[in-house]
Amino acid sequence: MDSEETSHNLQVADVVCERIERLIVDGLLKTGQLLPSERRLTEKLGVSRTALREGLKLLRARGIIRTEQGKGSFVADLSGHSVASPLMHLFSSQPRTLYDLFEVRSLLEGESARLAAVRGTEADFVFIMRSYQALLDAHRRSLDASTHARLDHAFHLAICEASHNPVLVQTLRSLTDFLLNSVFASVYHREPQKRQIDRQHARLYNAVTGRMPEQARKAAVAHIQSICENLKEIENEEQPLVRSMLRLEGWA
Repeated sequence: MDSEETSHNLQVADVVCERIERLIVDGLLKTGQLLPSERRLTEKLGVSRTALREGLKLLRARGIIRTEQGKGSFVADLSGHSVASPLMHLFSSQPRTLYDLFEVRSLLEGESARLAAVRGTEADFVFIMRSYQALLDAHRRSLDASTHARLDHAFHLAICEASHNPVLVQTLRSLTDFLLNSVFASVYHREPQKRQIDRQHARLYNAVTGRMPEQARKAAVAHIQSICENLKEIENEEQPLVRSMLRLEGWA
């Protein structure tokens, strides 16, 4: 391959990167999703296999995709959170910061739900419906609290992704993935709180899929604020909740 051809492939590789990154930004490729085969990508992007591979190499170097031997390339988790991060240290040493997180999350979740009601596609609503149905099924089958928490997280993430704002999605992912599964699990251990959460989820689901943006925003904010109040009640009874949950997860 001569230098001119090599230079051309590298230029096309940049185009490949930009096109695939755009698919991620537009929400057509989601975190953890397997990329189409090389053959399909070369056809869809109109590039040679060599140029495509160079483009994928650049995306791997940037941390946009990850490749597993024998399985293919996947969209990477772009939130980049780490157990050793300064924020994680603050959660461990200063449980007050948990409530700061809820304050921020309330604002972001409210806007996320509002945008989902405005921008969500029928495909988005199908995904939200499936996540919501999984939550209802878990309740009927009396599954354990940690499973409820995981499904709760998936439901909120489905709504967030329907906002079609990738910065909002990644910000909420990074905030929520830190420790809220374990914290939500502590709330799900209590039957009255669980019933209350179920009612709040129903209001949020109906407002988003019914394309009622302001009701969706209010339902999301009320839900997060309610979770925060429940945690404060639990913490008053079971000091210190947050630090003990962190220890259970191996973070403190």
